[in-house]
Amino acid sequence: MELWMWAVPAAVIAALLIKIYAMKRAAREMAEGLAYILSAGTNNLIGIESADRDMRRLASELNRELAILREQRHRFAQGDREVKKAVTGISHDLRTPLTAAAGYLELLEQEELGAAAKRYVRIIGERIAAMKKLTEELFSYTILLEREPKEKEKVLLNRAVEESAAALYALFCEKGLAPEITLPERGVYAELDPTALSRLLENLMSNTAKYSVADPKISLTEDGTLLFCNRTSGIRPVEVERIFDRFYTVETQGLSTGLGLSIAKKLTEQMGGRIGASCSGDCLKITVKLPVLESQAQ
Repeated sequence: MELWMWAVPAAVIAALLIKIYAMKRAAREMAEGLAYILSAGTNNLIGIESADRDMRRLASELNRELAILREQRHRFAQGDREVKKAVTGISHDLRTPLTAAAGYLELLEQEELGAAAKRYVRIIGERIAAMKKLTEELFSYTILLEREPKEKEKVLLNRAVEESAAALYALFCEKGLAPEITLPERGVYAELDPTALSRLLENLMSNTAKYSVADPKISLTEDGTLLFCNRTSGIRPVEVERIFDRFYTVETQGLSTGLGLSIAKKLTEQMGGRIGASCSGDCLKITVKLPVLESQAQ
């Protein structure tokens, strides 16, 4: 009698343990299947070997949500392609009238004009130049998103930073800024797309020159970390979190597309690097970590 009393609970416990094991196995299968489908972007469905009705129902609900997610991704990708195509077309179409307007403005400048007319012509010229720059940024951004990564080359980051700073020397002088550039004595080498690197440095340095209210600091370390530190006019933490967003800008004059740092982020990621921003008071820091070669020998 006592043996029978012990046998029944033991059988129930064994059955529960088997049930728990089967459910845990089914849960693992679903988790692994979901992770693979999301990472690989396939049209596969989650399949499990469990015969448990509730676990199979859960797998079915997950597959239904995956189908909805795939449809939304498809619609988003299609819409994004249409937007890129439209932006490319608009920026291309704007070039012709802007070029024509600039040409007629040059002819107008050759005429005898009064002081007020000359001032108006100068303002018009500045606005046309700003519009041409915005158009070029839009066109460059759409081309960048569709470009295929070029073959990597061995690049000396020290020299790339120096050349970029020299190319933008006139812009810094125009803003009344004297950037403090710190480079390591040892050469820092990386295998990168030199064109992408040049564009990245140009965007970051021009952004530094545009928003600095004091002499900025630009540095490179031996581990491939680039730091752009500049004082700005009261940038807020919420703005720092969004400065890499496409089309986001803190400017109020309407003369910026907000694409410069978004392009910088895309270029950094294409080269296998990381980019981030932080602020302390009125100091904005943009940090770029590029993958460097293990051997820094020339």
